Amino acid sequence: MAAVTAAAVSLSSSPAAKASPSPATAHFLSYRRPRASIRAQASATDTAAVEAPAKAQKVSKKQDEGVVTNKYRPKEPYVGKCLLNTKITADDAPGETWHMVFSTEGEIPYREGQSIGVIADGVDKNGKPHKLRLYSIASSALGDFGDSKTVSLCVKRLVYTNDAGEIVKGVCSNFLCDLKPGADVQITGPVGKEMLMPKDPNATIIMLATGTGIAPFRSFLWKMFFEKHDDYKFNGLAWLFLGVPTSSSLLYKDEFEKMKTKAPENFRVDYAVSREQTNAQGEKMYIQTRMAEYKEELWELLKKDNTYVYMCGLKGMEKGIDDIMVSLAEKD
Repeated sequence: MAAVTAAAVSLSSSPAAKASPSPATAHFLSYRRPRASIRAQASATDTAAVEAPAKAQKVSKKQDEGVVTNKYRPKEPYVGKCLLNTKITADDAPGETWHMVFSTEGEIPYREGQSIGVIADGVDKNGKPHKLRLYSIASSALGDFGDSKTVSLCVKRLVYTNDAGEIVKGVCSNFLCDLKPGADVQITGPVGKEMLMPKDPNATIIMLATGTGIAPFRSFLWKMFFEKHDDYKFNGLAWLFLGVPTSSSLLYKDEFEKMKTKAPENFRVDYAVSREQTNAQGEKMYIQTRMAEYKEELWELLKKDNTYVYMCGLKGMEKGIDDIMVSLAEKD
């Protein structure tokens, strides 16, 4: 049985981060050292049959036992209610990001790192129900209220101008950002096993996020530092890199500062604010630029068997991070 410690979090006072106009994609990367492969061969003159060795059963390193997926599908979604919907970016931030909490009454038993689908109210231009949109869950399995009866999301309002000069609003993001407490929400899922947390409570977990890609890592970090569990106590190192365009769009900063104060030996956070910060060479501070400042330390961590690297957010950050890691790998 798990219990939540008092987090004393005020969402309305948290500055927040810019989400991308394009859908965020989530990735799990595992850097592994090459291992030797030995093949046993029998010559044609051998008279005894050679039995192939039994294939070792793969043991998962992630917390995937009992994980539920697709309990609710688009044809029969779960209908929850909006309990809270708060804008968490400053008024001068480039774009709006909202933190929202929905009731589930415990009917959507999700894990940290999973996603849910949301079906916006209304119909599309063809008169058919809107297709679901997937969002990474931003709360721990206990939920923001600690009773396992809610699920939270972190959503950026999508508004852009198309080639014809018309203003286009994303259907589901605007539906969610405009929700009022008490409104119904059609939810599907939960889905996904790729982003689940490692089993090892002593692991090093490096989290790379841009914008609303912070969502699954907020769920990780709440479990690590704001909750008490009988079967899990995090004693490793959690290192978060968060990339945003402006300081007014830093998401959940107040929460992360509380975590750092609470567990300074176990939690590190580094921000990359691209429109306000530069490195020593005068280059804009993107997430890969910030990581490059710690590249030797990061590489030493990556060589450990119990280090895990997670990425969530803009797909474009992959190349910059790969460039750093490839250059280090070539030296080693």
